[in-house]
Amino acid sequence: MKKVEVYILSGFLGSGKTTLLQNILKQEKERGRKIAVVMNELGEKSIDSDAVNKDTPLKELLNGCVCCTISGQFEAQLQGLLVEHQLDAIYIETTGVAHPIEVLDACMSPIFANKIDVQSIVTIIDANRWQDRSKLTIQMQSLIQEQVRHADVLLINKVDTLTESQQASIVFDIQSVNSKAKALLTTFANVQLKDLKVTTRNPKDSHEKSHVQHDLHLKTYVHEFSKPLDLDTFENWLRNMPDTIFRIKGYLRFTHSKTTYLFQYSYGTPLYMEEMLNPPMTLVFIGEELNRTWMKDEMEKIEEASYV
Repeated sequence: MKKVEVYILSGFLGSGKTTLLQNILKQEKERGRKIAVVMNELGEKSIDSDAVNKDTPLKELLNGCVCCTISGQFEAQLQGLLVEHQLDAIYIETTGVAHPIEVLDACMSPIFANKIDVQSIVTIIDANRWQDRSKLTIQMQSLIQEQVRHADVLLINKVDTLTESQQASIVFDIQSVNSKAKALLTTFANVQLKDLKVTTRNPKDSHEKSHVQHDLHLKTYVHEFSKPLDLDTFENWLRNMPDTIFRIKGYLRFTHSKTTYLFQYSYGTPLYMEEMLNPPMTLVFIGEELNRTWMKDEMEKIEEASYV
């Protein structure tokens, strides 16, 4: 019996995993292959699932991390995909704080281990984040290092912002952590499907366990706005918010326009993309030691100030 290929997409918050997934799914569709996606989100509400075409089987795992709190749910969802569909491959988009080895372990359930073939662990790295990782806490630095160390394929992303000498320095630095992986420089996570395959996978040695809430102290906060925001007020808050907030994503509307925007924020860079649909105005925040009461107050202040 032909085994279903499995690819684990790893990488820190905001590195470009969803963009990578979109690029992959487009290529897979052109090849006519039958693909499914498992998408894990730390928050209780999914945002990135909109990136997956409606005709692609999708299983979402919310409010936890595959590598620790919801590994049982993950196994059940993976088993469901294998039973319900005749698939060529499954792509697993992990949370930005997942340890790839623990996700790999979750794939190795005796229920279906003989039905799948894990092709590779693909870790995507934000080149700028890597350069400035010393500004993160020790736990976060360790996690990023582990995501790199256990990859079979390393995609060093967003390199268009770097000089050639900086690119060379980062490649040398990353390969000193993992010299066995295939390393590629990318912009907008643009990579060919063949690049995600490896001839032989690297043996996985021991690793440091990282429980999302206990070890990394990461929390999520979901806020739903009742009315459009003033753009200047919102962006002023972004400029002054704590640097312990790593990732924001969701949908927003502003007082100056009737357009709905898909909003993404990572590593100091906000991105607004016009959205054709009209989903609720909801933002998901991911950060370290996130104070939900404070966050709620801050979002309500922004909403109130938008109508003064």
